[in-house]
Amino acid sequence: MSRELEGKVAVVTGAARNIGRAIALDLSRAGAKIVVNAMTSAESASETAKLIRDEGGEAIVHLADVTDPAAADGLAATAVEHFGRIDILVNNAAIRKEAAFADVDYAAWRSVMSVILDGAFLCAHAVYPHMQKAGGGTIINIGGMSAHTGAARRVHVIAAKAGLTGLTRGLANDLAADGITVNAVVPGLIDTVRGVSAGGTPAHHSSARTAVGRFGTPEEVAAMVLFLCGPSARYITGQSIHINGGALMA
Repeated sequence: MSRELEGKVAVVTGAARNIGRAIALDLSRAGAKIVVNAMTSAESASETAKLIRDEGGEAIVHLADVTDPAAADGLAATAVEHFGRIDILVNNAAIRKEAAFADVDYAAWRSVMSVILDGAFLCAHAVYPHMQKAGGGTIINIGGMSAHTGAARRVHVIAAKAGLTGLTRGLANDLAADGITVNAVVPGLIDTVRGVSAGGTPAHHSSARTAVGRFGTPEEVAAMVLFLCGPSARYITGQSIHINGGALMA
């Protein structure tokens, strides 16, 4: 792999496992120093950082609740304190629990919305001045295919992920003058491990089909994130790029 991100620093939220871990590893292999963020999964986050260091990369773990403005600011401050700058932010932290609409009370609605959408806003707000100082940067929001197709029992998740599309387009316009690109990478049917606390396997995965005849891997999502963070993607901004094996052809 090319070291095209040599000297860059990346903050990856929700990087303890699955897609977030794959993204952190790929960015590290390309030369970036990584801040591995999770809210409570200290052991898994530490394992991600160890995997990076075992490959010769540099990584630290910073546990933070991205729904807390002070914690988001602290995440950015830790990145700068340890590595001197911030060039890349990947907003991957999410809650994807399923429930019938009648069972989604306001607390459940806010818990999902706050992590997926508020968290992305707060982290982008926290890293923005540091990217300005660095002379540019990249923000990647990890979306969800169901926000574009619809799905049952996911009204709060779909609304939050759809909101990321709007956030992506708004930030792309506002931050372009600072040399900051903002895009969404939208995974489709990806083969990940999801425990009960993470919402389990989405019900629509049992009925949805891909054109290529298989589910994707976290590494295939990470490959697109890596490309968008690299020098060849500086003319790409405001886009939602789908990684779904043809399950949705947009």
